Amino acid sequence: MNRREFIGAASSAALALGGVASAYGDPSGRPRKSVMFTMLPDNLSLNDRFKLAKDVGFEGVECSPVGSEKSASDLRRAAEHADIPIQSIIFGGWDAPLSDPNPAVVAKGLANARSAMQDAKWMGAENILLVPALVTAKVRYRDAYERSQKNVRALIPTAERLNIMVCCEEVWNNFLLSPMEFAHYIDSFKHPLIQAYFDVGNVVTFGWPEDWIRTLGKRIKKVHLKDYKGGPGLFGGNKGSFVMLREGSINWPEVRRAFAEIGYTGYMNTELGGGDEAYLRDVSARVDKILAGE
Repeated sequence: MNRREFIGAASSAALALGGVASAYGDPSGRPRKSVMFTMLPDNLSLNDRFKLAKDVGFEGVECSPVGSEKSASDLRRAAEHADIPIQSIIFGGWDAPLSDPNPAVVAKGLANARSAMQDAKWMGAENILLVPALVTAKVRYRDAYERSQKNVRALIPTAERLNIMVCCEEVWNNFLLSPMEFAHYIDSFKHPLIQAYFDVGNVVTFGWPEDWIRTLGKRIKKVHLKDYKGGPGLFGGNKGSFVMLREGSINWPEVRRAFAEIGYTGYMNTELGGGDEAYLRDVSARVDKILAGE
């Protein structure tokens, strides 16, 4: 199947599933390429960093929280000057998990998340990425699940006021270890502003990304792209490592088919190390090949 045939098949699949439900989808039926701001050379001015992202082929940028209206506005103006949107804020939440047993830690985590949501509003972004819980030797899985549910719900009024989506990500935090559990967790909130952020590379050590994509379906509103060399069942042994896109163990054509089947046309954000213009052009070209089903 050539590129044109693949895109046509993807569009047909999206229509068969009832069209694109996400408000952030591309009506052409093709996911959009986005780059993390930290991947852009930090020796350039703000304007030039965003301009470079646009020049090498990206269609969006994912930034980190900045904590002030002035800094957020400066970033937004630079992005608008380059005609490329800041479409997502990669907040995280590792330093003050919403699953922590200490109320003071949770209060800090909630304040940080609300601040990130306000940054997203100032920057014109659609969502924040949230790591909802952290299971440790001292924090039981069940407690992490229940606490994080309660505390993510506490973010809904701010999400509604700002119209910012909270996208929970599966990551190496000993939490949401299967696609069925991840889907059930998102469904438990019963709210359109609490959705899933899917990282293709994060599940390779204990599953197959295409299975997760098909199970999560339209709950997925944002995507991180990275590759991993290794495979399921590697616990306690050679755990593998993250590598450049299309150089690891991920079956990218099957991943692309899975995204087409669920009608995903939102942003796919590259989460890699930074580099110069030549490096970024290479990353952009690799994403093009993934989108083409190669």
